[in-house]
Amino acid sequence: MKRDITVDLGDRSYPIHIGSGNLDSLGTACKAAGLKGRCLIVTDENVAPLYADRAFQSLEKAGFTPVLETLPAGEPTKSQAQLLNLYSKAAAHGLDRHSFMVALGGGVIGDLTGFAAASWLRGIRFVQVPTTLLAMVDSSVGGKTGINIPAGKNLVGAFHQPSLVMLDLNTLKTLPPRELAAGMAEVVKYGVIWDEELFRALEKAAAKFPDIGDLSEIVARCCEIKAEVVRQDEREGGLRSILNFGHTAAHAIENAAGYGRYLHGEAVAIGMVYAAHLSVALKELSVEESARIEKLLAGLSLPVGVPELAWKDIRAAMAVDKKTVGGLPKFVLADRIGHVEFGCEVPEKLLEEVWNGISQ
Repeated sequence: MKRDITVDLGDRSYPIHIGSGNLDSLGTACKAAGLKGRCLIVTDENVAPLYADRAFQSLEKAGFTPVLETLPAGEPTKSQAQLLNLYSKAAAHGLDRHSFMVALGGGVIGDLTGFAAASWLRGIRFVQVPTTLLAMVDSSVGGKTGINIPAGKNLVGAFHQPSLVMLDLNTLKTLPPRELAAGMAEVVKYGVIWDEELFRALEKAAAKFPDIGDLSEIVARCCEIKAEVVRQDEREGGLRSILNFGHTAAHAIENAAGYGRYLHGEAVAIGMVYAAHLSVALKELSVEESARIEKLLAGLSLPVGVPELAWKDIRAAMAVDKKTVGGLPKFVLADRIGHVEFGCEVPEKLLEEVWNGISQ
């Protein structure tokens, strides 16, 4: 299957190219997007042996002058130190305002590279080439870039839209089962916040996990939803907040546990269970629907509780989350599968009670 989806943002619009074997067409696609000159390919130690040469050769064949920078794999790479490292590489390679960067990897590489591009020379263009399911359906689309600091996740960053997103579905074949499961957490999120039909399809597919076959239609549907939400609210002034379902707790979990202990999707899975229980207490989500969400996540080999993390540590991490206003965390809560509300306040006592409930 080959498919193109447009993220419609006026003069900042860009295509998402979905297909198998797309990596070999990267250079051609970059040329069609009006890119030229020098480029910095950023990847990590896991992805480089698999795909870096193909990306490099495709860009070189199309007339670009690429250079490759390979970083350590994992969440700790999304740091101030590695951001400065990319600035040094950009300077050494002579990247000017007509140059661009290429993020070849998962969400960590995409977020870091995007922020480096957003801030190098006050902003140059960049391309997302996601190689994980999570990055394909979520982080590579929408222009959110950033790094983590000790105080919290994604507290430093910028909105900077890519020039194009190139999805090669063949890269999913080399994805470890744990990474595939982590990506499925974000897929489930789209079902909860927007598309009940997608959620039901995932319930059927979960019985065969991790052998769930062709993911092309699922990936395309998630990209369609993300593109529509971003079209309506590019800078998260309102509607785009629904994409944070499960993320208020997830970011706190990643922080409190230490970055890297949980994959982002694993933390999101726990956060969605937490948000579902809050939704039962405060919205119209039924106990049965909450149980369906938890069952689906568990069926996809995702964690649904964290008994080793104390509430006081989670609450302290929530206090510095970027979605917190005046010290009060804001939540996305569901009134039914397929529809959510954003900006929800939760009584302090209930926050702790529900956390302790899912942590037993």
